[in-house]
Amino acid sequence: MPTSHPSGWAHADGALSQARPGGPHWLREPADPNSLVPILWSSTAAKDDGVLSVGGVSLPDLVAEHGSPAYVLDERDFRERARAFADAFAAYDVFFAGKAFLSTTTVRWLAEEGLHLDVCSGGELTVAERAGFPMERVGFHGNNKTVRELERAVGLGVGRVIVDSFDEVERLAAVVSGLGRTIGVMIRVTAGVEAHTHEYIATAHEDQKFGFSIASGDAFEAVRRVEAAPGLRLLGLHSHIGSQIFDSSGFEVAARRVLALHARVSEELGVQMPEMDLGGGFGIAYTTQDDPSDPAQLATELTKIVEHECRALAVDVPRLSIEPGRAIVGPAMCTVYEVGTVKEVALDGGARRTYVSVDGGMSDNIRTALYDADYSCTLASRASDAPAILARVVGKHCEAGDIVVKDEFLPGDVRPGDLVAVPGTGAYCRAMASNYNHALRPPVIAVRDGKTSVVLRRETEDDVLSTDVGA
Repeated sequence: MPTSHPSGWAHADGALSQARPGGPHWLREPADPNSLVPILWSSTAAKDDGVLSVGGVSLPDLVAEHGSPAYVLDERDFRERARAFADAFAAYDVFFAGKAFLSTTTVRWLAEEGLHLDVCSGGELTVAERAGFPMERVGFHGNNKTVRELERAVGLGVGRVIVDSFDEVERLAAVVSGLGRTIGVMIRVTAGVEAHTHEYIATAHEDQKFGFSIASGDAFEAVRRVEAAPGLRLLGLHSHIGSQIFDSSGFEVAARRVLALHARVSEELGVQMPEMDLGGGFGIAYTTQDDPSDPAQLATELTKIVEHECRALAVDVPRLSIEPGRAIVGPAMCTVYEVGTVKEVALDGGARRTYVSVDGGMSDNIRTALYDADYSCTLASRASDAPAILARVVGKHCEAGDIVVKDEFLPGDVRPGDLVAVPGTGAYCRAMASNYNHALRPPVIAVRDGKTSVVLRRETEDDVLSTDVGA
């Protein structure tokens, strides 16, 4: 791997040259570069003579009306995925992790589909409030909630606050005392398990900002303090082991350790905690190398794990909750861009790479630069008979690491004016978007049954300059 660099992986010595010009080992040249890989796209995505449509709306027509780049949100797919989790986990409480993507429109969809909602800031709480979401179905996360945020949460009647430190236990107890209210509390614990995609490790990651350590005894002490605090109603323990997880092994180890604490609390303190939260992090398919589980399979595996551990510990199965975010909104959204330039460059050893520059980039999808994330893409505006070429889709920002799709096969005649669409951009793309280089954040356009509606409008230069007091 390239040597690390403070400005990001793409700035390190040899980073770009070491990225394989032949593409990653898992990437295969398609028989037809015009075709879609269904697992990567929302359920209504289709091509007709090379033109990509989502929700019955062709992307060229959408761009003609709303401009590019644009996030395209498939309402039917979003609702179907939310409903699939609600149905599969019918015995659980399913909290949508709002940090993945949040808007008043999607919050109303979640309410209609019967889901709960996780927020982790005052701003996210405000979105839920303005959408009219039932506050008793809201959980408030975060490792450093301010007094003002806690006062708002308690005042609005959120269903639970997930506490993350001894300071916060004291802070929340003072808030509820001052307001004369009570609040449900979950205690976030660090189980000593970290899961990322296909592997998990049980060491080293106690060194993080979230949660109370089970191993150190802090988690047990947090339970004792919450139980003793007037106005704090102890609901249970909360565990989160990572993100983009495809393997239930990490959940199994975490559940064993969290339930052991659950049983210890019952035995030593005589406290019966009615609930337990297993967290989220369920993976999606960004490329053909990913193989996610469906909600029904996840529900079967997680329920079996918890029931087995509860039998072994001779404790009742608590009411369980989970927190999918990416798994619902991620595949439901794609991003459409217009190609501005196409450039072939010579690499070492006689290899060549085709750079396809689009009118967005790291300001609307930071994940490639930040996490070295992989994405796919397709030509969205026409069919092509040209042989496939291995291309790299890059943005327009003043950064060498401004890469949207590191490696993908596109038709060899890709040219300026074409539209390129990237699937799987619903989670953490618009949520983490920025105004770097004073870029304007793209709109989110919902599509359904041949119609479009604006969920978030495109920013204007006046929006970006609205906080510049000298402008």
